[in-house]
Amino acid sequence: MGFTKPVLPNVDPHAFVQKPLMERIRILSAEWGENGLGTPYIIHTMYVGKLVFFYAILGITVATATSGLPAFWHVAGWWNQPIVYEKAILWTVLLETIGVAGSWGPLMGKIKPKTGGITFWARPGTVKEPPWKWVPLTKGERRTWFDVGLYLALLVSLAVPLLSPGVHSDSLSKAVPTNTSGLVNPALLIAPIVLLVLMGLRDKVVFLGARGEQYWPAMVFMAALPFVNMIIALKMLIVVVWVGAGFSKYGKHFSYTVSTMVSNTPIFPKWLKRAHYKDFPRDMQPSGLAHFMAHVNGTALEVIIPLILFVSTNKWLTLFAVVSIVGFHLFIISTFPVGVPLEWNVLFSYAAVFLFLGFPNQDGYAPWNMSPPWLALVIGAALLFYPILGNVRPDKVSFLPSMRQYSGNWASALWAFAPGAEEKLNRLTRTTINQLDQFIAAGYPPEWAEVVLQMTVAWRAMHSQARGLYSVLLKNLPDIDTRDVREGEFLCNQVIGFNFGDGHMHGEDMIRAMQSQTGFEPGECVIAWVESEAVFSGVQRYMLIDAALGVIERGTWKVADAVAEQPWLPNGPIPIQVTWSLAAQKTANPQRIRDEQGPDRGVLT
Repeated sequence: MGFTKPVLPNVDPHAFVQKPLMERIRILSAEWGENGLGTPYIIHTMYVGKLVFFYAILGITVATATSGLPAFWHVAGWWNQPIVYEKAILWTVLLETIGVAGSWGPLMGKIKPKTGGITFWARPGTVKEPPWKWVPLTKGERRTWFDVGLYLALLVSLAVPLLSPGVHSDSLSKAVPTNTSGLVNPALLIAPIVLLVLMGLRDKVVFLGARGEQYWPAMVFMAALPFVNMIIALKMLIVVVWVGAGFSKYGKHFSYTVSTMVSNTPIFPKWLKRAHYKDFPRDMQPSGLAHFMAHVNGTALEVIIPLILFVSTNKWLTLFAVVSIVGFHLFIISTFPVGVPLEWNVLFSYAAVFLFLGFPNQDGYAPWNMSPPWLALVIGAALLFYPILGNVRPDKVSFLPSMRQYSGNWASALWAFAPGAEEKLNRLTRTTINQLDQFIAAGYPPEWAEVVLQMTVAWRAMHSQARGLYSVLLKNLPDIDTRDVREGEFLCNQVIGFNFGDGHMHGEDMIRAMQSQTGFEPGECVIAWVESEAVFSGVQRYMLIDAALGVIERGTWKVADAVAEQPWLPNGPIPIQVTWSLAAQKTANPQRIRDEQGPDRGVLT
């Protein structure tokens, strides 16, 4: 691929868009396998520049300049200073909350503007999603001026401790007598801790966008615990994140994620990308190499290495483990994964070095050194609560608090618009336009803009859950070949300004809020939506949603059936078990359906 020019599929765009959907998926799956999204290198260069200069160098400069420490190039003078690590967390949370870290830029379909986040969350009238409607004073589908004020207050509350000098800490001085920079003032952390919770109750998207499931506990530890306990608790937190993510990758899904992710990296040659598939391009199932990369270099490493770090008191073994986990994060960065969580990977690389080499277990920072000992059990139980619940009941917990980062086992969706109906999305209160229009505005001819946008649909097809989603659409929409099919994660970015692989963000709540402004007619916008597989269940539960009617079908499919098929379903739809349908219920009791839906849902009458 070129530095400034994308690699476009080798097709006639006019003829291509007339082909049946599954034939398009077959062609684009092979295209993805060799070239990924085909992004020009200038885009990758932009992301690397943002990561190095804006996130890393500027972040270190802010942390050191406000803490009386040497400049960023004097690494030995700041790398093991606790206040630098505290401010690295605050800096990351601030950027994530603004929307200029993860889920940013062209690789997430954000071309103009490149930033979602603040451009949506500081604007009244945009869609918001409160997590629990039973919580008082949190209802509402539209952002109010109160929400905007709360959001802006959160940003200020993060900036204040970040820019403030450190304060003396008796517990730090006792543990590290030579320290002079102190710690972030714990009192200044109270406001962001409280405001992030309040913001999350008003809109779960902002909380998750800030990566609150990981950084909120870190801020609590920084505010509430004496120094040694704080370091141990931060170690416990990062180990739970690593091991939780590693555990979630056991199963049938993750190998598909690895082969698809590797295909998108700009640094691997084509022959190595092809080697991750059984018989490219005829058989796009993951090869033995992909399975090895997934479950040895990936899953096993992400579970075993953190556990070694957690208990090791041998400096050489600890050093080996730190180098291994840093290499793991650098590999993820090199693939430019969808969601582009590059800053997160840099922070966790630094955290591994700071926590486990800067304050090793053998120097009194092991889990068994927490005082009192029972506190470690309480913190451990609290950190494990949501990962355990989220794996058993994924319908109750976002995959982010479940610690299932990039596991391949996601809640996902595909949207199918009747011809011309997608344009109704432009009725929404938002700060962007449809992604197709963004590509055209960026200089793509309309026919090529459609082909490039369909590359994201092919990307979804290469993951296990898409074989079920496409099967649901094929069985229910006889006109699927003429519809505009869109990937839910990318579409979600157009509606709420953020997504990070969490299908809960573009589920029933978002569809209902969107529909109140777009006014789709029945059949114009149909969504196949699936929940993550509960641990060891072997099935995934789906919904078919009509934006105008609500849920019109529920059912399940076996994961084993999904992973046995090719992305383009050459053998037809996989077996689907329908457990409920609106049509069947309406036939059985039409009057009850009218009564339950109410007069404002007159499309059912």
